[in-house]
Amino acid sequence: MATLQVRDMDNRLYDCLKYTAKAGNRSISQQVITILEDYFTSVPKETANAADEFLKLAGTWADDREPAEIIEDIRKDGVESSRFGADNVLFD
Repeated sequence: MATLQVRDMDNRLYDCLKYTAKAGNRSISQQVITILEDYFTSVPKETANAADEFLKLAGTWADDREPAEIIEDIRKDGVESSRFGADNVLFD
């Protein structure tokens, strides 16, 4: 069996390791082995590239109407909204 020695470990990290080892009824060495085994045997997760995800959205909102029609609908929906009362002159 190989031996691993770790130097200059942050005290907070060591305390967390010690706490989780105790909670799992393991020694610190056993806990480190468990963590490494879990990490290396887990299925790798693909991280999504934010730029690619954004580019997938390009063109997803397709509308055959002319821009003037879309703007008119937006304005109409805003004025006829029941969110604000008729006496609220600021939003009418």
